[in-house]
Amino acid sequence: MERSLLSYFGIKFDEEGFDWNEYEQGLALGSFYWLYWLTQVPGGILSKKYGPKVVYGVSNFLSALFCFVMPIASYLSFDALIILRVVQGVVTGFAWPAMQTMVGSWIPPNERSKFVSSYLGSSFGVFINYPLFGAIISISCWENVFHFCGIFGTVWFLAWCYFVYDTPAMHPRIAQDERQYIEKSLGTTVQKKIYPTPWKEILTSKIVWMILIAQWGGGWGLFTLMTQAPTYFKYIHGWDIKMSGFLSGLPHLLRILFSLFFSWCADYLLRHEKMSRTNVRKVGTAISTIVNGFFVLGLAYSGCNSFLAIVMLNLSVGFHGAVSSGPHSAMLDASPNHAGIISGISGTTACATGFISPIIVGLLTLNNQTAKQWEYVFLITAGMLFISGVLYCFFGDSKLQKWNSPETENDVEIENLDKKSAKNSNN
Repeated sequence: MERSLLSYFGIKFDEEGFDWNEYEQGLALGSFYWLYWLTQVPGGILSKKYGPKVVYGVSNFLSALFCFVMPIASYLSFDALIILRVVQGVVTGFAWPAMQTMVGSWIPPNERSKFVSSYLGSSFGVFINYPLFGAIISISCWENVFHFCGIFGTVWFLAWCYFVYDTPAMHPRIAQDERQYIEKSLGTTVQKKIYPTPWKEILTSKIVWMILIAQWGGGWGLFTLMTQAPTYFKYIHGWDIKMSGFLSGLPHLLRILFSLFFSWCADYLLRHEKMSRTNVRKVGTAISTIVNGFFVLGLAYSGCNSFLAIVMLNLSVGFHGAVSSGPHSAMLDASPNHAGIISGISGTTACATGFISPIIVGLLTLNNQTAKQWEYVFLITAGMLFISGVLYCFFGDSKLQKWNSPETENDVEIENLDKKSAKNSNN
């Protein structure tokens, strides 16, 4: 379709495809994240003011619409593709902080780990779509991959508009007992009216900084493995697009399954008071970074052993699923009222890895696609995971912060709410 359109208007284009070297491929992959960080904090602010339903929904819908024009931009010029990818990243950056705002209004404290694991629906998308896209490319053309994404994103947006509401009180179809349970469980931790954001307290909070560090390390590991796995298996293990697509998507299925398991364990420990909230979050963070790092280390030294590389990659991405029980839930524990803002700040930090990592990979492997160069890529990744995980385990905390709500600033702590929530659940 794109080729016919360009031919109709007499615009010259390369019918044989795109001759992009490793560095240019890294730019194409990473450009999405160049300014993605720019709208992370504004996403949290806007979701507090206008509601997370609008911000999250419109952000993802616009991103889907950009998919429709991605192929034509690629044919026009490499620069046009990069510009479109950058703009798409800016628009999409509003989304995730808005989701944290919604979670703070909907999910009881002792069920957060389990719910936050639904964030890993993105991994399920990767698991399904990598092999699907490989099949689409092999039987038709690569342009149809972007057409599919645009159509699917539009259908999702329509469903989002119908099913989702900002708070339980706004939902017209919620059962009354469910609404009462949620509101009682959240208690006074959620503000009934909007107060000014305590920027100074947030930016100087040790808890927030530890979350940022954990997100940086985990983000570096995930972005590197998620975006570079097909290239790695293509050049080092000689796999075609269909095989690379399947085995690049499989680790993300494990990430979802591991996340569900870890989140169930975390919520069980909290409901039955087997472990403090802080220690539960530290365990989740340690698994998603330190344990993850050991598997990345194994991947670094797997050489040309395809079986070992598959095992290490799968386990590495899989164990990252514990992030839902670690830093993702920790920001909600610290301040459900300002979780969107904290998520925006941490997302700004984490997404920086999304464009720094591909550039480094491109520089290390430019005209030098060898197992040794990829070993360096994975050693850097393992180092990021180890350092961030150790720092969080030493200095992380998950107590409800006084600056969460002026109404309860003096003496509310999340542990008190846990007991109340557990009693409601038993009743």
